[in-house]
Amino acid sequence: MTVQELPGAGASHRSTPPPAWSPRTDPAPLLPDPEPYRVLGTPAADGLDPELMRRCYAELVRGRRYNAQATALTRQGRLAVYPSTVGQEACEIVAALVLQEQDWLFPSYRDTLAAVARGLDPVQALTLLRGDWHTGYDPREHRIAPLSTPLATQLPHAVGLAHAARLRGDEVVALAMIGDGGTSEGDFHEALNFAAVWKAPVVFLVQNNGFAISVPLAKQTAAPSLAHKAVGYGMPGRLVDGNDVAAVHEVLSEAVRRARSGGGPTLIEAVTYRMEAHTNADDATRYRGDAEVEAWKAHDPVDLLERELTARGILDAEGIEAAKEAAEQMAAALRERMNADPVLDPMDLFEHVYAEQTGRLREQADMLRAELEAEEQS
Repeated sequence: MTVQELPGAGASHRSTPPPAWSPRTDPAPLLPDPEPYRVLGTPAADGLDPELMRRCYAELVRGRRYNAQATALTRQGRLAVYPSTVGQEACEIVAALVLQEQDWLFPSYRDTLAAVARGLDPVQALTLLRGDWHTGYDPREHRIAPLSTPLATQLPHAVGLAHAARLRGDEVVALAMIGDGGTSEGDFHEALNFAAVWKAPVVFLVQNNGFAISVPLAKQTAAPSLAHKAVGYGMPGRLVDGNDVAAVHEVLSEAVRRARSGGGPTLIEAVTYRMEAHTNADDATRYRGDAEVEAWKAHDPVDLLERELTARGILDAEGIEAAKEAAEQMAAALRERMNADPVLDPMDLFEHVYAEQTGRLREQADMLRAELEAEEQS
């Protein structure tokens, strides 16, 4: 029915023919490969960079030991909670390695290892999970946004920062990390939509570790893959084996280069697996079986890389031992520092709330200061 045919339509109303329709973007180049991209164990491994792979191996071993030590600290009461990334170390390490100094990392609550690999002090990375400060570090110092406990809220922030940097002419790329559960949040949609429309220099890295706490991916989405969601926003989607450190490095590096050169955002789904429970407060045996976990242990990212590098003569027994020793030294230092009780000042409640304190905040600070002084004198 045209406007003219509508009841009450006058002669002044004329029907408007629909505009000619054509796709804004050819969808074919945006679609991911049907299978996750792999390098290790394939002919593509012939082109491995020995120096880069040895560095990745050392970082993976260090990351695995960091996860083990942090988990132990929760059992000792030194951490309130710890979301382990055992099994996901390849994604965590590479996310830090592909960024330049001026770039920004936007982690989720699970991505402490990525923050440490980027240069953040391990104790500062655990401060939020210790329950001391909301963020135990200055985000500007290492260009690492605060660890995001609410799901997906860091993604629009990453887009905003990247878009602002592009408007200023700064060659800054933002890499935003998220789990498969976070893709079910509205912030995920909003961030990807704005990033694609603005061609913001952002890379979205989805670590699909199989479960959003206890909810498997099949109960979250009917899409062929999470990477396929990219085409709906007009950006490329890439599907990669998240336990293959060489493949993750190649795919992420390509996406970062594309973003930096003005090509816009990329959505990457790294297929990996959470070997341990969601956190130390979770009982994973209630929603998955031991056989499934054991099957994924055969695809362990540390073992995959070690086998490939030793078979190619890139890594020897001395290199393996050196990586383990460096990891133990890191764990010992972390253990010693975390065993010291933190010195807490209640007046810190009023720090970093506003650039300039409001009158009401000053009144509250004065009130607390008076109470503390009264306690000391009593």
